[in-house]
Amino acid sequence: MGSNVLQAFLLTMVAGLSTVIGSFIALFAKRTNTKFLSVSLGFSAGVMIYVSFMEIMVKSKEALISHLGERPGIIVATCSFFFGMAAIGLIDNLIPSDQNLHELQNLDELEEGVDSPKVDKSHLMRTGMFTALAIAIHNFPEGLITFISALQDPAMAIPIVAAIAIHNIPEGIAVSAPIYFATGSKRKAFWYSAASGMTEPIGAIIGYLLLMPFLNDLVYGILFGIVAGIMVFISLDELLPSARAYGEHHLAIYGMVGGMAVMALSLILFL
Repeated sequence: MGSNVLQAFLLTMVAGLSTVIGSFIALFAKRTNTKFLSVSLGFSAGVMIYVSFMEIMVKSKEALISHLGERPGIIVATCSFFFGMAAIGLIDNLIPSDQNLHELQNLDELEEGVDSPKVDKSHLMRTGMFTALAIAIHNFPEGLITFISALQDPAMAIPIVAAIAIHNIPEGIAVSAPIYFATGSKRKAFWYSAASGMTEPIGAIIGYLLLMPFLNDLVYGILFGIVAGIMVFISLDELLPSARAYGEHHLAIYGMVGGMAVMALSLILFL
């Protein structure tokens, strides 16, 4: 049993820390490459929106319907989704800011250089931190799921780990890129990305020690509905506006569509 637990934990850590791969990809870009920033933010928004509606909400509804029945299950899943959006929106409003987050600079101002005082570095930093928060919350139950699957059947867990790892690479970009552009610190961008991924093995540990005896379809379904709402809100309120502000409109859209396509492909490959 002990070896199975260790194996399950290691698989969960591999899946979570694949955000570091995305961080390395993001850090290869030059600081003045605002087009890369625009595409990467749009790409990450596409990933988060697609996975929220096509995977996480589906799991939420399935779990809740199995526990409550079809109509009550769908209602609770829907309420959980909007509760997640409301919760992250409240957090957004409670965090003080000296500037309006939605009054972003245009591309001409940014092309003067990232070191220009006109560049809204505080907004980029907040975008990266909010994205890290959303991904961390998402990865926590994801880590628990990976761990339970690996504990029950390691062979079955391999494609799950691979799919989650693919998911986490663009998530690492989503965290690293804005933080790097805001601070110029590769180390800080790297560690924020790594920390967001570490919530997967942390979720596995807590789940194994505390939550597994109490986890049921009701809790599982509500949690994933909340996570989906948080991810969609972050994408619409932070990632896409930032992507459009720091690059051409079409770059943000192309990045978003690309993110959706990569996520769709990863889900198809590991059905």
